[in-house]
Amino acid sequence: NLILRYRGVISNKTQKENMCLVGSLFSFIVFLSCIIAVCGQGTRIGFYSTTCPDAETIVRTTVTSHFGSDPKIAPGLLRMHFHDCFVQGCDGSVLISGPNTERTAGANLNLRGFEVIDDAKTQLEAACPGVVSCADILTLAARDSIALTKGQSWQVPTGRRDGRVSLATNVNNLPSPSDSVVVQQRKFAAFRLNTRDLVALVGGHTIGTAACGFFMNRIFNTTGNRADPTMDQTFVPDLQRLCPLNGDASTRVDLDFGSGNTFDTSFFNNLSRGRGILQSDHLLWTNPTTRTIVQEFLASKDSFNAQFARSMVRMSNIGVKTGANGEIRRVCSAVN
Repeated sequence: NLILRYRGVISNKTQKENMCLVGSLFSFIVFLSCIIAVCGQGTRIGFYSTTCPDAETIVRTTVTSHFGSDPKIAPGLLRMHFHDCFVQGCDGSVLISGPNTERTAGANLNLRGFEVIDDAKTQLEAACPGVVSCADILTLAARDSIALTKGQSWQVPTGRRDGRVSLATNVNNLPSPSDSVVVQQRKFAAFRLNTRDLVALVGGHTIGTAACGFFMNRIFNTTGNRADPTMDQTFVPDLQRLCPLNGDASTRVDLDFGSGNTFDTSFFNNLSRGRGILQSDHLLWTNPTTRTIVQEFLASKDSFNAQFARSMVRMSNIGVKTGANGEIRRVCSAVN
């Protein structure tokens, strides 16, 4: 009906006016497409449908294979995607190896899953040479990791190109385990991510681990070895056994204690019980604004899953390179 009404108007206008109306109609149709699908900054769902129709299947199969051998790959890929996007945008720059690259920065030394991305890239280059970017592979692999840990899947807009710059000195804005809620909000807002995005994305800690060194100060205070009084005191002995004083600070503990391999709402339940392991996670419960969102997600797994998917799509479009920008790397660990 809209198109017919446009035609009726066009028939009574000059050629110049007609061209304007046709342009408006085209823009309106594009707008509708953005509502029906998901529009990013030059990315779109089904970007490889004709150039490499099996791209998403190849990535999914590769991630599934590696996950079967090591389930810890799932949170590793999710974290890697997060660290990529928060530094110079989602351009696969975290995948580049070599001296002084992002991979050598302190915050990235424990990233894992590079071999999964390399494996998928090798297969994609055999199937569709020079077509699928490493940045898109990482984005798809993060989505597939959630599905493999019993979370909800979603459609991923693709079409990213790979960046050519990877510098350790650029890794300076990643959230820290000691960040207050205000600082976390500021860091997320810098990428146009709001507080709901913040809480949902931090909810990704429902899978994965943290090194003891990141929270030893909470379970062994400097005065009398007392724990943070805001923590569940019945939970502290469990953490102290896993992370003994003067023990190995690199030992890792599930961030979602008791359910660290399943993407669910248990993480938010733990926050409500004073069992948030990282200080930055714990504060999401004590802050009135974020606590309301935590309560919402705790009450509804569907609400959490839906918001997590939306927030992941928003995050995955941070600073993307499309069109003539960037390149399609032949191997993900090096620029062409």
